[in-house]
Amino acid sequence: MSIFKNSTLLITGGTGSFGHAVLKHFLTTDIKEIRIFSRDEKKQDDMRHDLQSQNPECASKVKFYIGDVRNPQSVHDAMPGVDFIFHAAALKQVPSCEFFPMEAVHTNVEGTDHVLHAAIEAGVKRVVCLSTDKAAYPINAMGTSKAMMEHVIRANARVAAERGNTVICCTRYGNVMCSRGSVIPLFIDQIKSKNPITITDPKMTRFLMNLDEAVDLVQFAFEHASPGDLFIQKSDASRIDVMAKAVQKLFGDTGVRIIGTRHGEKLYETLMTREERLRSEDMGHYYRVSADNRDLNYDQYFVDGQVQTESEEAYTSHNTRLLNVEETVAKLLTADYVKDQLNEKENLPNTSR
Repeated sequence: MSIFKNSTLLITGGTGSFGHAVLKHFLTTDIKEIRIFSRDEKKQDDMRHDLQSQNPECASKVKFYIGDVRNPQSVHDAMPGVDFIFHAAALKQVPSCEFFPMEAVHTNVEGTDHVLHAAIEAGVKRVVCLSTDKAAYPINAMGTSKAMMEHVIRANARVAAERGNTVICCTRYGNVMCSRGSVIPLFIDQIKSKNPITITDPKMTRFLMNLDEAVDLVQFAFEHASPGDLFIQKSDASRIDVMAKAVQKLFGDTGVRIIGTRHGEKLYETLMTREERLRSEDMGHYYRVSADNRDLNYDQYFVDGQVQTESEEAYTSHNTRLLNVEETVAKLLTADYVKDQLNEKENLPNTSR
C-alpha cells in the first residue's frame, strides 16, 4: 500500500514549475487531498481552471491556500491535517538575489524555518525541502541563502527527531530543464524572435535533469528519509555551448553571441561537496548524505574530532558524465516544455515568401 494513501500533501510554492510537476504526479494517485500554498492568486486561479477543464474527476482533491512562507500565521493556517509537505517556495534567480539578498534571506531561510516549525507543531509525518547545487560552496546570495536554509533544515530535523514525530529531509537539484527562469526557455525565445542565442561562457557546465526526474527524487526522499538526510540524484551534465547547439538543432540556427558571466555565476556546479561525499551512501540512482548527528559536545570538536574531513573530489558538473550534442538533444526531448514548443513550431503557418 502506498504511504500516501488517504493522506494530505501540502506543496509550498505550489504554483511554480516544481509545484506543477509534483501536483501532476500525485493528482491521480490514491492521495486524499493536495494543498497548494502560494502568494500568487492569479497563478492559483489559472491552475484551478486548468484542473477543472483537464482533470475534472480529480479537481476536487486540490485545495488552494493564499499565503506567504514569510508570514508564519498563513503557514500555520494551512497546516492542520497535513501528513506530508513538499517545500518548494523560494527565491531562486541568481541575479535578483544578488541585488536583493535580504529578500532571499526572508524567503529562503526564514520562510523555511516558519514551515518547519509549523510542521513540527502540527505533527506532520514527513517534510521534503527543495535545495540547489548552488548551496554547495556558494559564491552568490541565492546559493548562500540556500546553504543557510540547509542548515536550518538540519537543525529542525534534529529537534523533530528528538520529539519523535516529524521526519525532515532535503533534496538538492542541479539545473532542472525548463523550470521558470532557466536558460533553455530563454534560448528558445531568442530563436523564435530570430535573435542570436546569448551564451555567458562556452566552457560553463550545468547538470541536466527533467521535472519528472525531480519528482521521482522527491518521492524517493519521502519513502526513504531519515532525519536530516540530503538526497542527490546522479545526473548528467552539458557544456553551455553544447546545450546551445542542441537547442538550435531542434529550433533553428540563429547564431550565438557570447556575453560573459552574469552576477554570481559559477563555471561549474557542485551537487555534493568533498566533505559531504565522505559521509555519503550510494543508493544506486541517488546519493544519500546523512546528517552529522553529534551533539554540542565540545570535546568532540576540540579533542575527539574526525581524522579524515573530506574525500578527494566533489561531485560536480565538470566531473560527471558530459553529454555531446546528440545526447543533449535526446535529453531535451524528455522535457514537456520542449515538446510543446516543437509542436507549436510545427503547427505555425508558413509565412515565408
